[in-house]
Amino acid sequence: LILAAAVHLPRYFASHLGLSLAAVGGAFALVRFVDIPIDTLIGVGMDRTRTRWGRYRVWMVAGVPVLMLGLYMLMRSPEGVGEGYLLGWLLVMYVGYSCVYLSQLAWAGRIAPTYEQRSRVFGAIMTLGVVGAMGVLLIPVVMTTLLGATDAEGVQAMLWFIIVGVPVTVLLALWRTPETIARDHAVHFKLRDYVALLGRGNVVRVLLADFFVTLGPGWMAALYLFYFQDSRGFTIAEANLLLAIYIGAGFVGAPFTAWLGNRLSKHWALILNTTAYSLGLILLPFLPMGDFLVFAPLMFLVGAMAAGFGVMIRAITADIADEIRLENGREWMGLMYAMTTATSKLATAGSIFLTFNVLAAVGYDAREGAANGP
Repeated sequence: LILAAAVHLPRYFASHLGLSLAAVGGAFALVRFVDIPIDTLIGVGMDRTRTRWGRYRVWMVAGVPVLMLGLYMLMRSPEGVGEGYLLGWLLVMYVGYSCVYLSQLAWAGRIAPTYEQRSRVFGAIMTLGVVGAMGVLLIPVVMTTLLGATDAEGVQAMLWFIIVGVPVTVLLALWRTPETIARDHAVHFKLRDYVALLGRGNVVRVLLADFFVTLGPGWMAALYLFYFQDSRGFTIAEANLLLAIYIGAGFVGAPFTAWLGNRLSKHWALILNTTAYSLGLILLPFLPMGDFLVFAPLMFLVGAMAAGFGVMIRAITADIADEIRLENGREWMGLMYAMTTATSKLATAGSIFLTFNVLAAVGYDAREGAANGP
């Protein structure tokens, strides 16, 4: 879902449905800004929830139909649709996504109570996330190259895959995964208690780290299909295969980073990941145009490094939430993940808004079949 929303959906609305780049960039940015306080409220609600079914699973279940509805309505958008339609259903989709995603992160942080276990659990989650991303990426490739479908039909098939997959995987988690609720010593919270989190240095540092490790890949995702097709000389199918290599490298990168985090420390693992990723991206523009075999190894390297970002940030976030709970006896896991997810959304919104508006300003034509000069 994250991959489809970052790479394919913005281009789908600009190319297939004919919205301007500025309108698409503005809509995605505005929805993410609106969604940030909603995430905070969801995180607070999770931390206050106490039911016999658990703290997080009830929020996960509640988010599923909302997410499915939002995706379906975006997929069924008619040609010539207005920006208001896009804004409304994007917001519905992201609210459902927040309920499912935040509860999954907080639930995982609670399942793994120790420093070392968190590296392994979040490494496993990121590795399995690669399976979903690879499945999603291969759908438009198969649709366009083997079945002769259009690019738009490939994106629609991708969204159907997600719509069907979400309830199946959530039901599997509910059926097979236990949930232990940590006992709180104090049960009455006030909003100012949560605002006080921003006075903690380690909280501010992990939020800034999350913002910047999302912003860079976010720029790459927003420009990816345009850049690799019109600048690097690849077809859409070849660009998707290179992206599949980038995502598939997570099979190596996520467990490697989890191992490295326990070997050195999570902080040093994150530093090494981000440095290698940046150096790899700097090399991309200097590779020969349209040469798949030359691009593939470098895409694998930067993809493996990128997979480690989420592993380390999420594991460090759970450690900080535990540190705070041990100090004052309150549960902060849901809110901590809401805050890191908010910074990720802020960075993603900024990346799409900036890149699409810059493309529009220089006269880039994103419509299907359009010819753009150098």
